[in-house]
Amino acid sequence: MLQQFWGFDAFRGRQHDIIDAVLQSHDVLAILPTGGGKSVCFQVPAMLMEGVCIVVTPLIALMKDQVEHLLEKNIPAFAIHSGLQPAEIIAALDDAAEGKVKFLYISPERIDTPVFQDFLQDASVCLIAVDEAHCISQWGYDFRPAYLKIARLRLALKDAPVIALTASATEEVQKDIIEKLYFRKFSIFRQSFERKNLSYSSFKVDNKIAKLTEICKNVAGSAIVYCKSRRLTQDVAAFLNAHKLDADFYHAGLEPEVRALKQEQWMNGDKRIMVCTNAFGMGIDKPDVRVVVHHDMPDCLENYYQEAGRAGRDGNKSYAVLLYTERDITELKSFVNIRFPAFEVIKKTYGYIADYLHLPSGTGEGLSFDFDFVAFVENFKLDTLQTMYAIKAIEQQGHFQLNDSIFLSSKVQFIADRDNIEAFEDAYEALEPIIKVLLRTYEGIFSKTVSINEERIARKLHISEADVFAQLKQLHALRLIQYIPQKDNPQLLYLMNRSKAEDMFFNHSAYLSRKEKYKQRLAVMLKYAGLQQQCRSAYISAYFGDEAANDCGVCDNCLNKNRKPLSKERFDAITSQLLDVIRQKPATITQLLAELKHYGKTDLWKVIRFLQAEKTIRLDSDGRLHANR
Repeated sequence: MLQQFWGFDAFRGRQHDIIDAVLQSHDVLAILPTGGGKSVCFQVPAMLMEGVCIVVTPLIALMKDQVEHLLEKNIPAFAIHSGLQPAEIIAALDDAAEGKVKFLYISPERIDTPVFQDFLQDASVCLIAVDEAHCISQWGYDFRPAYLKIARLRLALKDAPVIALTASATEEVQKDIIEKLYFRKFSIFRQSFERKNLSYSSFKVDNKIAKLTEICKNVAGSAIVYCKSRRLTQDVAAFLNAHKLDADFYHAGLEPEVRALKQEQWMNGDKRIMVCTNAFGMGIDKPDVRVVVHHDMPDCLENYYQEAGRAGRDGNKSYAVLLYTERDITELKSFVNIRFPAFEVIKKTYGYIADYLHLPSGTGEGLSFDFDFVAFVENFKLDTLQTMYAIKAIEQQGHFQLNDSIFLSSKVQFIADRDNIEAFEDAYEALEPIIKVLLRTYEGIFSKTVSINEERIARKLHISEADVFAQLKQLHALRLIQYIPQKDNPQLLYLMNRSKAEDMFFNHSAYLSRKEKYKQRLAVMLKYAGLQQQCRSAYISAYFGDEAANDCGVCDNCLNKNRKPLSKERFDAITSQLLDVIRQKPATITQLLAELKHYGKTDLWKVIRFLQAEKTIRLDSDGRLHANR
């Protein structure tokens, strides 16, 4: 099964144990680090079970991406999201109930809709998979109230086991997941948070951009640089380019086709460095990222670990670097009151939104609105950050949902008849392939408007997604099709009727508790940044409950701690043998450690660092060392 559909010869880490537990009808909590292969843990057992697997995930972009990959393997899958017409949703649920769909991806908001509840009455469900399971816990860093609805799904499907998956959950959050999902006979699987090939380091600097430039020049290969704002991504990328470092920028404010092109160029290696906000990276599995630099400090270790973990997934030597200044520390500490605004601010924001949308009291439940946040803030002359977090607080109270990841997918319908299409193909030969793909991929495209996926079309045609956008627009201009590009505006969905601001429901106690937890998480992140003795990898592992993790030996603190005098004779001997090895054939750090293990990791690292600094050896983009002379 694994070889047939996924092309792997063996399972990784705890995957086999997790799959066995699911097949024995155990509920499972799987805590796997970033890049740990979470999807295989529910997709493989579901293929061996009778019925449909319901996958609950909060991110539509990831939902669609996984469905596309399953379809390419000829595994029937479907994603239900806000971009679909009601008729499309009903048809998909009917297919799933009849056994024509193996994997049904839904957002948690979809669970208590009448049409989905009707589906549950008829469907044979073999497994419930909950991705990003930490979102169900109010003590987690990314609590989403809609996730609490999964409990209703669990109660409705008592015979179906549940597998909850997350990359970052503390012990407190793990207990909350188990409680909120009503786990019965269950197993917990934790994969080590250690990444032996990943070297963590943290630098308190006066000039971040100078340090960033130094890092990018000294570490060859693909890189990600995370920044806290959209404007900063552009400024930092421009500075790196001015210093002859090949960089581009990425953030959620760019047009979809622009984002697609930038991502594709970076994935293919046409662009070396991507300077981005945290909108970049989710679902991206580029194995040869050599360095991830945080130009700005995240406010919690969970986010930092996930983002830093995008480096070195191929197992070769890589670096995760955090840059910060004294000002960053001061700003993060003062950020608590911005991140958790006063109730008066929240109440006013709630009222302003209703006024902006012209929504009367007592109405709104189930309605979705375009919501231009920038225009809203300018209209009422509000503070941008404070307003953003006031909206987040209202969301967490269950009043509405606002998510940049909710978009209305692109639509296409042929408006020319078949005879005209054939004549058109003769006249415009360059557009014939995309016409053929549309006709063969999307059933009913002549009789109705259908949802399409430009990325899927690009893969079929072996062209860029940007070229697909351009060709579809050309077909639309030539009146062959009606093409409505995807709507990528944020959507605000009311989950309950609008009340008067002074009467709005608000759980103050829970809100203040989350504020206190936020302070604690921020303190953990600040402590990580300033560590001088403790191993950074061991500190991260302990935070997530793995107290037994060993010191990594390769983070900045481990290297500093192990720096003892090395005799000239031993240094020369290690240097000679190391150069002999890589002159015969370039080798990764892991290979060298194995080849020269009799010298010990600490001394070998000292020699490697020295030879790199002296430019006697160099590290290539694949993580292999070469001799320069």
